[in-house]
Formats: sequence, C-alpha cells, structure tokens
Amino acid sequence: MSDISENPADLPDFGPQTRLVARLAEAVPDDRLEGPTPCPDYAVRHLLGHITGLATAFADAGRKRLGPTTDTDPSSTLPDIGPDWREELPRALDDLAAVWRDPAAWTGDTRAGGVELTGDVAGVIALNELVVHGWDLARATGQEYAPDAASLAVSHAMVSATAAESPDARGTLFGPPVPVRDEAPLLEQVVALSGREPSWRP
Repeated sequence: MSDISENPADLPDFGPQTRLVARLAEAVPDDRLEGPTPCPDYAVRHLLGHITGLATAFADAGRKRLGPTTDTDPSSTLPDIGPDWREELPRALDDLAAVWRDPAAWTGDTRAGGVELTGDVAGVIALNELVVHGWDLARATGQEYAPDAASLAVSHAMVSATAAESPDARGTLFGPPVPVRDEAPLLEQVVALSGREPSWRP
C-alpha cells in the first residue's frame, strides 16, 4: 500500500494537512454542525468528532501506545464533538503531526481501529484520512479546499492501490470507486477512488 522512503528526510510531513484541516474546522459556524456531509451517516458534527478521534488514535498508533484509542473499531459508535471541540480538535491535530515527524512512528508494528498494521502503513492511512475527510469537511461547509501536493500524492497512491483490490480485500474503508475522466485533477481522482461523488454538494 505504501512506498515510504527509509530516509527520514523524505518522510511525509503531516503538518501542512493538519493545519489545513484545523483552519477548515475553525471556520465552521455553529449553525452548520447539523448539516449533511458526503459521509451518509455523518452530520458535520459527527465528521468533526471522527476527525478528532482519528487524530488521537493515529497519534497513539505512531507512539505505539496501544489501548482503547487504537483498539476500537471507529464504526462501532457514531462519533460526536464535545463542548470543547474547538480547542480539542486543533490540539489533537497538532499532536498527530508532531508524532509522525519522528521516524520511529513509521517503523515496527502498531494498531489502529483494532487492526494490526505496520508503522508505515498506519502513517499512510492516517494522512489519507486527513486528505479525504478534509475534502468532506470543506465540501459540507462550502469552503475552498487545496491539500498540499505531497499529502495528496500519498493519498492518491493509497486509494489507487485500494481501488485495484477486490471488494472483499477493500473491506469497509471505502465505497466502490466512482468513475471520473482520465484527465480529472488529482484531488477529484482521490475523492472518486475513495467512493465519493466529486460533484457532491449539501
């Protein structure tokens, strides 16, 4: 799934993407929290709760701090935000970026969502989650979205590989790929390969 260099200088930096998602979240007005998102079961508040939870879980996965945050299937409950989510979410995103700047996070074995993973695969999944859910959040709240090129490239490599697998192998991580034109922008390809309709609007 991943093609991560063993050179620490070449490891993906989560910082640009975590800062982008934090800015998107900061701009969400309270009256949009109940609005729909491209994720059929999630309102905006649930998507924000999911992003907070995945940031915490993958930070712990990078630290190899295994426990409830890394062992719980994210689909087992409907995520939600707490009263202090505007402080908690950016703090969790900053922590996530800091953890994955350590080359040790990309090595060895770990766990996320109750699934055993190698460190490099966990890092790729985490960064892809930020890219795809960043699009979900931006589209649901009417904001512009332009992930950094390095993060988008990692995401595209992952969703392309996953789309080529059988439905059984893909599991429930993504829906069936949505067809797009060959010359579609890379972000549109990522969105479609993740099972989302690129033209979705609330």
